[in-house]
Amino acid sequence: MGSLATRRVSGWRTALKLGRVSNLPTIWSNVIAGSALAGGAPIHWLLMMAVAISAMYVAGMFLNDAFDRNIDARERPERPIPSGEASADAVIVVGASLLVVGVVGLATVNDHAGLVGLALAGAILLYDWQHKGNPFAPFVMGLCRALVYIAAASAAVTTLSPTVLLPAAAMLLYVAGLTYTARQENLDRVTNLWPLPLLAAPAAVALAGSDFSPVAIVSYIALAACALRVGQLLKRRQSGDVSRAVGLMIAAISINDALFATTTGMDYAAIACLACFILTLIFQRYVPAS
Repeated sequence: MGSLATRRVSGWRTALKLGRVSNLPTIWSNVIAGSALAGGAPIHWLLMMAVAISAMYVAGMFLNDAFDRNIDARERPERPIPSGEASADAVIVVGASLLVVGVVGLATVNDHAGLVGLALAGAILLYDWQHKGNPFAPFVMGLCRALVYIAAASAAVTTLSPTVLLPAAAMLLYVAGLTYTARQENLDRVTNLWPLPLLAAPAAVALAGSDFSPVAIVSYIALAACALRVGQLLKRRQSGDVSRAVGLMIAAISINDALFATTTGMDYAAIACLACFILTLIFQRYVPAS
C-alpha cells in the first residue's frame, strides 16, 4: 500500500492545476450570457448555476487527467498524476464527487436545469473517456459549453428560443475549433489551420443582433485584438506560443459571451463578461490554462 501522500491529492496547488481553475471565469460568463439571452434570472439562481457548473467543470478536468494518465506519463510527465503529486484513485473520487454535486446543484434550481445538468454530466464523461483519437471529440467539448448556455437559460424560461439556441450553437463551434487547435499544443506548432474559421461563429451570430452600443464596440475591438495576437503567436511558433495562443482563445470565450449579452440590451451583463475575460488572463498567470 502506498503512503497517504501517494493516495491523495497533495495540496491545494495540485488541486488548482488539476482543475485548470484559471479558466473558471469563462464558465461564469457563459452563465451570465445564457441567462441574459433568456431574459435574465434572479441573482440567487445565477449564483447557484455558477457554483454548480464550476464544480462540473473542475470535475471534468480532474477526470480528464485520470483518463489521460498513461498518455500524460509519456507526453506530459509534469502533470500531477504522472509526476506523483496526486494519485489516480483520489483524482477519480474527487472528480466524480464534484460531478454529482454539480448535477444536484442544478436540480435545485428547477427540473429543467437538473435534466440539462444530467446531459452535461454525460457529455463531460463522454469527452473524457473518448477524446483521444476521436475526430469528433472537439464537438463533444463544444456541446458541453452549449449545454452551459442551455442550463443557464433554463433558470429563466422553460421553452428555449432561437435567441438562446443560436448563440449556444455558435459557442459549440467556437470551442470545437479551439479544441482542435489545442490538440496540437504538445507539438508546439499548428499543422492544421482549417478549424480556425470555427472561432468566428460567435462573432458572426452576435453581429446579426448587435445594436453597436459602446459596450458592443469595445467587445468587438477586444475580440479583434485577441484574434490578431493569436495569429501572431501561431505564425511565429516559438516554444510555448501555441500554449499561449490556446490560453488566449480560452479567455476570449468571455468576450464572445459579452457580445451575446450586448444583443439583449443588458450592458451590465456584457460588462460582467468582459470582467471575466480579464480575470481569466490574470488567473492564467498563476495556473496553466491547459
